[in-house]
Amino acid sequence: MATRIRLQRRGKKNQPFYHVVIADGRAPRDGRFIEDLGTYNPLTNPATLNINFDRALYWLEAGAAPSDTARAILKREGVYLMKHLRGGIAKGALTEAQAQQKFEAWKQEKNSKLSNVVREEADKARNIKKERLAAETKVKEAMSAKIAARNAEIAAAAAKAAEEAAEAAAAEAAANAEEAPAAEEAAPAEA
Repeated sequence: MATRIRLQRRGKKNQPFYHVVIADGRAPRDGRFIEDLGTYNPLTNPATLNINFDRALYWLEAGAAPSDTARAILKREGVYLMKHLRGGIAKGALTEAQAQQKFEAWKQEKNSKLSNVVREEADKARNIKKERLAAETKVKEAMSAKIAARNAEIAAAAAKAAEEAAEAAAAEAAANAEEAPAAEEAAPAEA
């Protein structure tokens, strides 16, 4: 039986989520499997991997052939590096302590790179948020300036209308004042 390490698709449409499984090479993609090694979520940045390292190493050493994507995932997790180091131990080129030390150094370097990626993504998101806030503030200030200009125009128009009304009332009062003495003078002459 030819065993394969491959991905089994789960999740919704346009939201893939995979299980890394050991399956018979003749079994369908989402069909029967021998063992579930872990999960892979490509939608997060960086992609989330939860792999049972020891079982993946066991199956790789037992001769299970990984698919291309599974091979990339196992390399990223360091399973292939550990297989290589164990081969060096078997040949006598390395000791167990040296192999473990090399693997730990590689793992620390990988973790620091991943943490840098996460930090850069967080910084990028923070910068985008700041830029959006600055653009929003500019738009808000422009709208406030337009509203203030419109309010000033309305106030000036209202003041002008009030001034014209006051002038009209004064002119009418003056006209009434001139008519009243003329009417009084005309009234005694008739009497």
